[in-house]
Amino acid sequence: MAQNEQAESAAAAPKKGSNKVVMIMGVALLAMAGVTGYLVMGARSSAHGVDATEEPKVAMSKQEQYLTLDPPFVVNFKDDQSMRFLQVGVSLMSHDAAALATAKDADPVIRNALVMLFSSQDYSILSDAAGKQKLQAQALDAVRKIIEKRLGRPGVEALYFTSFVMQ
Repeated sequence: MAQNEQAESAAAAPKKGSNKVVMIMGVALLAMAGVTGYLVMGARSSAHGVDATEEPKVAMSKQEQYLTLDPPFVVNFKDDQSMRFLQVGVSLMSHDAAALATAKDADPVIRNALVMLFSSQDYSILSDAAGKQKLQAQALDAVRKIIEKRLGRPGVEALYFTSFVMQ
């Protein structure tokens, strides 16, 4: 009977070396799970173009969005011979909805800058296509500066003249 008790106690008592092995295997398993999780999350963020150190990117729409500046601009400017008038319809284009919302909020500031720009033009320069394109580039630059000051990025990609009448 003493032998049976010793055999049972020996079977019930775990071996001293097996506890260490189980503990080491558990720690190794946890470490492997952590590394795997880190690599999987890194692969997901790389696939989506997100880096943990970068700021989130601006959500850009695939569809072009437009903002028409209504009413059209009407300015007068002096020619050598007489007083001239210019009526210009302007629309802004962007893929960034926040930029167009900012432009809408800053409408009086944008309109003021464009009125000043349009009224300072020379009739002879605006008579040809190159002069109109130069004015369009200057107007886009003026709008971008205003949007960048308020939003932190230019945001507006294009400025279009939807009507252009000189008299």
